[in-house]
Amino acid sequence: MSISHRRMRRSVLAGAILAAGLFSAAQAATPVSATDLQTYADRANFAAASEQILYQRYIVTYAQGSAQRTQQAAKRQDLERVAAETGLQVEHVRALSTGADLVTVTGDRQRFASYADSARQVMVAFAKNPAVEYVEPDRIMHAVLTPNDTNYGSQWDLTDPTGGVNQPAAWDVSTGSGIKVAVIDTGITPHSDLTGQIVGGYDFISDSTAARDGNGRDSNPNDEGDWNNATECPPYGASNSSWHGTHVTGTIAALTNNAKGVASMAYGAKVVPVRVLGKCGGSVSDIVDAIVWASGGSVSGIPANANPARVLNLSLGGGGACGSFQAAINTARANGSVFVVAAGNENQNVTNSSPANCSGVISVAATTKAGARASYSNYGSTIVVSAPGGAGTGGSADILSTLNSGTTTQSSETYAYYAGTSMASPHVAALAAAVLAKNSALTPDQVKNLITANARPLPGSCSGGCGAGIIDAKKTLDAVGGGGGNVAPVANFSFTTSGLTANFTDSSTDSDGSISARSWNFGDGGTSTAANPSHTYGAAGTYSVALTVTDNGGLTNTKTQSVTVSGGGGGNVLQNGVAATGLTASTGNSVTYTLSVPAGATNLKFVTSGGSGDGDLYVKFGSAPTTSSYDCRSWNSGNSETCTITTAQAGTY
Repeated sequence: MSISHRRMRRSVLAGAILAAGLFSAAQAATPVSATDLQTYADRANFAAASEQILYQRYIVTYAQGSAQRTQQAAKRQDLERVAAETGLQVEHVRALSTGADLVTVTGDRQRFASYADSARQVMVAFAKNPAVEYVEPDRIMHAVLTPNDTNYGSQWDLTDPTGGVNQPAAWDVSTGSGIKVAVIDTGITPHSDLTGQIVGGYDFISDSTAARDGNGRDSNPNDEGDWNNATECPPYGASNSSWHGTHVTGTIAALTNNAKGVASMAYGAKVVPVRVLGKCGGSVSDIVDAIVWASGGSVSGIPANANPARVLNLSLGGGGACGSFQAAINTARANGSVFVVAAGNENQNVTNSSPANCSGVISVAATTKAGARASYSNYGSTIVVSAPGGAGTGGSADILSTLNSGTTTQSSETYAYYAGTSMASPHVAALAAAVLAKNSALTPDQVKNLITANARPLPGSCSGGCGAGIIDAKKTLDAVGGGGGNVAPVANFSFTTSGLTANFTDSSTDSDGSISARSWNFGDGGTSTAANPSHTYGAAGTYSVALTVTDNGGLTNTKTQSVTVSGGGGGNVLQNGVAATGLTASTGNSVTYTLSVPAGATNLKFVTSGGSGDGDLYVKFGSAPTTSSYDCRSWNSGNSETCTITTAQAGTY
């Protein structure tokens, strides 16, 4: 289906840049205005600005097709522009695997109202260039856990009928054999209960001080310890080494039936340790490169991963929008990797915690032995599923796994109870590995659908939203169609129209099971999960409607049909060859038009001209364009813009 939009934006950007450029380093800077915060909110991570943290590194993503994306001279010129506007020194560090750039911003910040304002000033300066798709501070991520004293006890998370994951019966179905799971975390320590379970790995910490190994990035994922004293990692206090990655790894793939230690959910799988967290945490720029590499993608200057992982576990997170994580996640998913993330331990909506708030991830909340949401666990409508994370009260109420006994550097191996969504996430990653071992042809979305469709409701309370429920390992694995055993469903639907309203009837079938989920895309940006929805369009035209159905085994199928609606008016509708006049829009806003294009049309062209101000033209088929999602963009100075679609599709632009 199609709907195309034109966006006209008037701006006084040049005047704003000139005025800001007149400040000397000694003068106080005017704080960022509310207007600027609103204007650039979709292209800058203002939420990450902190009164306690002085950011000196930023991740800048230039749009595909822009000169700054591909030309070093243009990129350097833009950095010089930002330096002139802010009175700071701006230097390029490196290109990231996602196509974004890491830059440093240093200099006297005393003339800014606060650390937070200085961060906002830098981001606004970058965002004023329309070629900047997104800018954010290179935030520090932290391990998502609540460590407690060491005690030995039973693994209720695997066996308890109320709070456990129904694991004992699942081992007879799949142990994850042949699947690799990347644990993107603090690295790994030697442990006899992990002997033979570790393959490959890499240390992606670029800061040698944080890495503690003296040489930054290298091929050794050994956990050097993440302890710090009271003044090293403000606003956080002193802490001992967590050996966090070792604990997570044990939940996934510790040796089982070896007469010692702990059992794991996917002991047939192998773990690829990828080190990104060191002293004071880990930077987003290092983590996004690690994500791409772990999934089998290419990272400049790093040897290819000989052990690409089908499952990635990130028991880490921080505040703010998804930002730069999304491009890395998209790459990993395109490489076939299932992406599992801890929801966070702040007892807040997960929308405020990244990368758990990113698209395409399995975000995991933590539950207690009583099957209730843990008091610390984040929650929300975008939580995908829950798993045992412990009560956070210490001892046997928490999750037992492999660990090291050292408080700073490594010492002897041990076992310990930890609590947190960090402990919940590896349960789901292990189940994903077991699912893929039974049917390696499944896509990341199919694995996700299988896990959620077979989860059970929380027996305890959950305020705020805990996803589909607590994972059920046995039920999930029983639903997997391995070796062609599960036949994909057949999507189909019929429809009737009346004016601008279309009424849809699902007639999909599944020969060996049932339809468990439906996803409608009405072609104008509208969606539904109902079986037989109705949808009213904003303008007459022909729309491409797609229905995707998922069966109880996690397989999907999609049916697409053209739906034509007429009458009713509404919206700004263009007629071929007839100019629309008098377009007006205030700074940062847009005006939208649609054009219905018949089959066989050629040389489709959208043109704007005349008037005052500075408007940009965006065109897209099938959904509303944005400044980062479009089929054609023209953004010359002034209002003379042209978008040419050489091969036009039938439908609405």
